[in-house]
Amino acid sequence: MSASVTDLQYIALAVPDLAAEREFFGKTWGLAEVGEEDGRILFAAEGSPHPYVISLREDGERKTDLIGFSAASREDVDALFGQVQAAGAKVISPPGEIKGAAGNYGFRFFDPDGRAMEVITGGTPRAHRTLERGEAIPVGISHVVFHSPNHVGLAEFYQNALGFRLSDWIGTFMVFLRCNPVHHRLAILPGPPALNHIAFDVSSIDELMRGLARMHEKGVKLSWGPGRHTAGNNTFCYFLTPNGNAVEYTSDLEEVDDSTWQPQTYEAKPEITDQWGTGRILTGNVPHAEMTPDKGLWQVPA
Repeated sequence: MSASVTDLQYIALAVPDLAAEREFFGKTWGLAEVGEEDGRILFAAEGSPHPYVISLREDGERKTDLIGFSAASREDVDALFGQVQAAGAKVISPPGEIKGAAGNYGFRFFDPDGRAMEVITGGTPRAHRTLERGEAIPVGISHVVFHSPNHVGLAEFYQNALGFRLSDWIGTFMVFLRCNPVHHRLAILPGPPALNHIAFDVSSIDELMRGLARMHEKGVKLSWGPGRHTAGNNTFCYFLTPNGNAVEYTSDLEEVDDSTWQPQTYEAKPEITDQWGTGRILTGNVPHAEMTPDKGLWQVPA
């Protein structure tokens, strides 16, 4: 049995307007600013033990700098490094000691599209709490969605290299992968190599709707939703940050029993991506913007 990462841990972003993105993630979206590290501003989710889930730095262009996945132990990090090498990935740095809040041992590599990735272990879990009714802020980071010019090949890479398991397909155009009981921590669509969106779990559909109301009150335009997907059965509302990063509030994401789960291929039609139909009837809602290649591809993170 191959080694597997255990969770999606963080996304590191670079943005031209750092002040606006900092204000959005901290005061509007509902993450907790927990400090700075090497020029980056770190944000944690109040319901998550991850030391941070988003990091921000300033840059002339919007970029995805680094995506971090957790591993259970140093032995797993070493095993995963072997799998990443066997899958043909370009290594940035081999397993070794690391300084920083995320963990103390790990390695970095580029996936086949040129995204910089980190597999890490040894971080000190953050003191977190059960959110109260009505807070409508993220419990934790939920999943990330990529575009890829070879989405089938990229899905195979993540299964072989990081131990992801197939959960479901929508037609032949969207694949959902898991690394723990949650239905998906990663999904992949066709298109230029880019980050589609970052999703954050909220406690319930009620909290999702309260979060939607708060976004409206603060002048943040709804991009798509509210609705409920079929693959994963999760609710959704999508928005754009001030720098154009797509983010999602989601709830009720399905959990999977590895011993009994049978992947399905759903027909690619509107009723599958939005089973309620509510996201389709609200004027101006569009699922996803036209994508361009990420400006951070094949760049070694600082």
